[in-house]
Amino acid sequence: MKIFVYNMREFDELPRFEKYAKEYGIEFDYTTEAPSPDNYHLAKGYDGLSIITTITPAEMLDAMKENGIKVISTRTIGYEHIDLNHAKEIGMGICNVTYDPASVAEYTIMMILLGCRKMRYVMERAEVQDFTLKGKLARELIHSTVGVIGTGRIGSHVIKILKGFGAKILCYDIYPREDIKEMAEYVDLETLYKESDIITLHAPATEDNYHMLNKDAFEKMKDGVIIVNCARGHLINTGDMIDYLTNGKIGIAALDVLEREAGLYYNDLSGRVIDNPEMATLKKMQNVIFAPHMAFYTEEAVSNMVENSIKGIKAYLTGEDDPFIVNR
Repeated sequence: MKIFVYNMREFDELPRFEKYAKEYGIEFDYTTEAPSPDNYHLAKGYDGLSIITTITPAEMLDAMKENGIKVISTRTIGYEHIDLNHAKEIGMGICNVTYDPASVAEYTIMMILLGCRKMRYVMERAEVQDFTLKGKLARELIHSTVGVIGTGRIGSHVIKILKGFGAKILCYDIYPREDIKEMAEYVDLETLYKESDIITLHAPATEDNYHMLNKDAFEKMKDGVIIVNCARGHLINTGDMIDYLTNGKIGIAALDVLEREAGLYYNDLSGRVIDNPEMATLKKMQNVIFAPHMAFYTEEAVSNMVENSIKGIKAYLTGEDDPFIVNR
């Protein structure tokens, strides 16, 4: 059983591929490059493919099918970058992975606290030796109402941590969980928007929630609301968010993800002009905390992602049940 790996990070993923390939009896080879028509041939003769967030259209799926690839695993929770419908049409298996929710949950709490404390503005002013207090008045989490959208593995972990801070917690999910009801109050979205001082997103990327935070949603929120997104960029209409950051309706936006980030994050683009005007605007705004999709990045999570990518591919090829198999 042989796996070919694209976008291999030799500094953190390779040692883990070596460990788990041996453990699961898998052969593998790799390239540090993203898949492209110029290197599709590298995967010829392999059974499975491991990728990351590279856009995977029908043409790539067809090329990999011709190479003999039977299953593709993305080393990410989300798989919206893969043309899933075409994969089903040609009989290409698709797998995703999961990892310890503590990584993103803890990062989310950090972003919430940075927002409450206006830390971007505080640190930028400190850099020019402005140590005054004006404009830096903070908000205490214990006296805040936090709205959590999505109470899956990550959202529920965020709620557990928030409970320790003593914050009032509202939450929304189309599938409420009984264990969460002991720590937070499920409400409808309109109530969550109206009553929350801080709103954090933990919903998956689906057609139904595309741009769920838009002009209409922002209008319902409190003045000065803090928005935190460590989930998926397309949950927020970025243009609308910029408008409401500008007029002060949104006090702070703490963003680990952004629309149209594909091809940008995880690449060294030093000195290059990036064609993403909305990103450029947000990076200049003192009420925006900006990070390049790093919430997942811990030793434990990387290990989970590599191991589960191998496990998913092996399970698919051997006909075993596995929670990481999206389609057979």
